[in-house]
Parts: sequence; structure tokens; C-alpha cells
Amino acid sequence: MKRFHAAERALRTAAPHELPDAVRVVLIEQYGAEDVELLMADYGLTVLQPVAVPPHTLEPVSVHNSPAGRAFGSQKPYCEEGRDGRARLHLPVTVRGDRLGVLSVTLPGGEAVRRWEPELADIAEVLGHELIVAERDTDVYLQARRKDRLTLAAEMQWQLLPGRSCSRPEYELGAQLEPAYAIFGDNFDWSETADHLMLYVTNGMGEGIEASLLTNLAINALRNARRAGISIADQAALADQAVYAHYQGRCYLSVLMFDFDLDTGRASVVDAGSPQMLRLRGGTVERVTFDAQLPLGMFEETDYVAQEFQVEPGDRLVFVSDGVHAVASPKGETYGDAALARAIQATRLLPAAEVPRAILRELTGHRGRPVPDDDALVVCLDWRGRSPGGGPVSVGRM
Repeated sequence: MKRFHAAERALRTAAPHELPDAVRVVLIEQYGAEDVELLMADYGLTVLQPVAVPPHTLEPVSVHNSPAGRAFGSQKPYCEEGRDGRARLHLPVTVRGDRLGVLSVTLPGGEAVRRWEPELADIAEVLGHELIVAERDTDVYLQARRKDRLTLAAEMQWQLLPGRSCSRPEYELGAQLEPAYAIFGDNFDWSETADHLMLYVTNGMGEGIEASLLTNLAINALRNARRAGISIADQAALADQAVYAHYQGRCYLSVLMFDFDLDTGRASVVDAGSPQMLRLRGGTVERVTFDAQLPLGMFEETDYVAQEFQVEPGDRLVFVSDGVHAVASPKGETYGDAALARAIQATRLLPAAEVPRAILRELTGHRGRPVPDDDALVVCLDWRGRSPGGGPVSVGRM
């Protein structure tokens, strides 16, 4: 434990931009590591990018078919045995379910792996927390996440997001946007308290900077109202007023809003536009519809009414923007509910954090070209709920 505390202290006292160097030095000194490398998941979740001082000279590794990618996908340490007897241990760097990357540590051999793996896994978790804090003061890790240049609109949208995944005993969340380096209007937001989870899925109109500005205004208006402690119906009304006051009805934003009670699974829902939701329950996928209301900012002083919705332990909810549901194949065939249902069934055994990426890969095959014409957003929520004693309910998914 003295070694672990030394590593923890080194990370907590390092300058924001020096975290990779700090973890490298302390793991070499305290654990006999021969090499240490931090890799960050890129915005498209396709590669793991080595963190290095620009210009970056190390090659990225695939998320899909590499040892580091295996640790990232499974969220478990993975040991890669070398021909020279050394072992390379890949450790997920994750904070409360948000998958940031992988810490790869080369050790003298298998015995060192067996001895130090638990402590090194804990150090990787501490590193993740320090990375989140460090991003307030340095661009090093945000730069490392991009394998291509972000458009300005995409830069604005990624900075607006809460993360790409989140985990609590009661639920797991995962989300992804495409095209990752050129998004402009679609967005998601979530916030949790001791007893509630609030989730917004938005689909803004327009393109480029104008779409991003609209979404930024709407999301910040929703957050401002949410942080005032008011109901989601009133949050929608206040955000509607903010958007209308600026655009006078010329631009508006669709949003699907949920306020989940973690004790009961009951949710208050406001459906103000085009995002759609499908539910996987007991092996059956079905689209769930709500009372449609006007998008935010379409008219002055719109009143919104919340309706009730019940989620059960074991439910998987998948939210999509129209850039998923309405996308057409080269023959003009809409993706639609049937294809979405098949994709949700095909990914039913994956964790929530992996589902959006898998569905978007399937969507690329349907579209027939790698770059979409419109933003595509997928959010996946796995609901476990609480037992009467306050803990998570143990459930399975068929």
C-alpha cells in the first residue's frame, strides 16, 4: 500500500499537463515497470491515441482489434504476454462509467502482473479522476483525443456534453454522436442526484455553427432551469422562452426530456419534437410514443405538460435522433423501426456504453457511405432500479 499511496500522491501533486510523465515515473520507481503509456479514446471511439507532446509521433491503436482495445471494450485488465518473457498489462482508465482510455504498463513478467494488477488497476482509476480535473487547465488530453481536426461546430458540441457514459448501481448510460468530428445540432445531457436522473436528448435544426449555437442556447437554458430546482415541464417552458426570445421562431429545437425517480422507476416525460425511443423488455423491442408537443422556440410562451412513464428493472431504453431513424439507404429505403429493432436485438448482450457505437456502425452499413448527411445520435439507458432496501435490483436480459 505504500507504493499505491506514493503513486496516488505523485498524480495528485503533478501539474495538469504532466500526468503521463508522473504516472510513468512512479510506476517505474515503485512497481518496476519498464514502460508506461497512456492512450485516450478518440471522439469517434475508433482508436486509442497515445498521449504525447505535440507533434504526436506515436501511432494510434484500434479500439476494435488490439490488446489495449480489448481492455477498453471489456472494461477489465488485459494481459499481453511478450515473447521475451515480459508482460504488457492494459488497464481501463474510467471515471464513474465514463470511458476515457487505457493505461498500458510493461512489467518484467507474469509474476509481477499477478502481484501488482489490483493496485495498478486502482492507480488507473485515480489517473482517470485526475485527468477529468486536469482538463480544466490544459488542452493536452483534449488534443490527444482527436485523430482528425474538429470543426468549430463539433468543438462546441463536444464541450457541451456531460460525458459519453455514466454508471450507477441503478442504471448505466452510454451515448455517441456521428459524424464525431463534424457534428453540429444533435446533443444529449444528463444529471443525477441521490434520487433522480434527468436525461435530455435533443435534435437541433440547421447546420454548422448556427445549429451549434442554437443547441448551446437551449441546453444551457435547460440546465439553468434544472439547477433552479423546477419540474421538467417548467424547464421546457423556460428554455422555450429563451430560444424564442433570441430567434423569434426562425429556429427551434426538438427535445425528449425524462426525469426518472430512482426509487420507483416512474418518470415524468416531455416530448417536444423528433427524438424517438425504443424499449427492449423481455426480449421484445417496441417503439414507445408520448404525447407530442411543440419544439422549443417555435412559438412564444408555449405551455408544456409532463406525462408519466414507468420503467422496469431489466429494461433497456434506446433513444435516437432523426439522423438515425430517418436515414436512407442508396436505394432510398428508410432505416426505420424494423432495422432499429434488429440492431437493438443484435446488441442486447453488450453493455450500455458499447451499444451506441455498435448501432451507429450498423447504420453506416445501411447508409452505404461512411459520412452521414445529418447528425446521428444514439443514447442507451439500462435500468436496474433499486430494491426496497435501497440497493440495485439483480436482473438479466434475454
